[in-house]
Amino acid sequence: MAEHDPLSDSALHTRRRLLIGAAIALSGMAVEAGTSVMRSAFGPLFGESAMTAAAAARRLGSAAKSRVATSVIDVERLAPPGLPSRKAQPALAANIKPDLRTRIGQMLLVGFRATSVDASTPIIHDITQQALGGVVLFDSRNITSPTQLANLVATLQAASHSTPLGAPLLVAVDEEGGNVARLSPKNGFPATYSAATLGQRNDVAFTQAQGAAIAQTLASVGINLNLAPVVDLNLNRANRAIGGNGRSFSGDAGITSAHAAAFIAGHRAVGVRNAIKHFPGQGSADGDTHLGVVDVTANWTDYELLPFKNLLAGGVVDAIMTGHIYNARLDSVYPATLSYATITGVLREQLGYGGVVISDDLNMAAIKSAYKYEDALALAIGAGVDILTIADQTGSGLVERTIDIIAAHVANGAISEARIDASYARISALKARLLGA
Repeated sequence: MAEHDPLSDSALHTRRRLLIGAAIALSGMAVEAGTSVMRSAFGPLFGESAMTAAAAARRLGSAAKSRVATSVIDVERLAPPGLPSRKAQPALAANIKPDLRTRIGQMLLVGFRATSVDASTPIIHDITQQALGGVVLFDSRNITSPTQLANLVATLQAASHSTPLGAPLLVAVDEEGGNVARLSPKNGFPATYSAATLGQRNDVAFTQAQGAAIAQTLASVGINLNLAPVVDLNLNRANRAIGGNGRSFSGDAGITSAHAAAFIAGHRAVGVRNAIKHFPGQGSADGDTHLGVVDVTANWTDYELLPFKNLLAGGVVDAIMTGHIYNARLDSVYPATLSYATITGVLREQLGYGGVVISDDLNMAAIKSAYKYEDALALAIGAGVDILTIADQTGSGLVERTIDIIAAHVANGAISEARIDASYARISALKARLLGA
């Protein structure tokens, strides 16, 4: 149930008509933009018939209009007093480099436990005093209704806009669809299809429509980064973390690539960005990295890299999230998130990727049970990770402590300041794209 909106009934009715009208118009633009992107980028890879024609575009328009109208949130976003808002900037002027701690703060994506915040809340302090670059939201911790969520995000963004840096806050969520949907129907959001369902249906236009509908729901509450789609291949049906949970489009790299591209095209038409995951592929794994160390060496082949290669070739990748799997075929010592050979060697040098790399949650058992926090931070940054995800803060002060640790690594030479600069530049470029720059 949505919270009470302070608007009068007549004003609320007028706002509802305007929002829904705008959303339907936007969905029409999504059809043209998304179909154009799919046809130009992926027609040569997967065949023109798979990339939609006029009939498919009409189906997309119909589906998007019917879904988008239900996902628009009627809400007046009001930040509380004491958090002045100003126009967001992608970063300080190019010739003005912020101090080291600010650049490090922009490299953190953290979770927190609150459904509403104000100037006294620790996460607001992290944003305003530590230059925190992003937050990740979860249904069990941060989400109770569309209105509540929109107000929460607006308050967080107002805090970020009020800082000297003035950069927009990355507000991320795992909205894959199906079982992994943080904006769930139980809290008043539209139901979604799993990737497995979309892949089995194998209608690329339908997948694009669902991507647009999900993105419109996210945009209506201010979320700007979806940690989806999953491009791991369903190669091990005993893998409860990926294939067994309906998170993979297919075991076929071509089908997975085409549907991931369609899902992303739907998001881009609405203005929401994506992080594909989990590099270098963990669909063949026997275990779950949430629960412990997972060795995929015996099962993994370079076929699992194909969706990443195809999406990079299509120019549709905003960010890539790493997996925590150990794969001796790529690195005999470290799991992917901490592996220079995997992230810099394979992803950046072999595949030519120059964008943002986001770690999976560093609190997962696959990392936490095997590495000290200080060491994991140094290894991840050294490997080439730009944004460090810390999904659950066990107490206040973690952001400041993390910045202290990374700054100390720079001071003692374990991490170069140039390495921090490279991540800051990539993050700033991503945030500029959020603003349409």
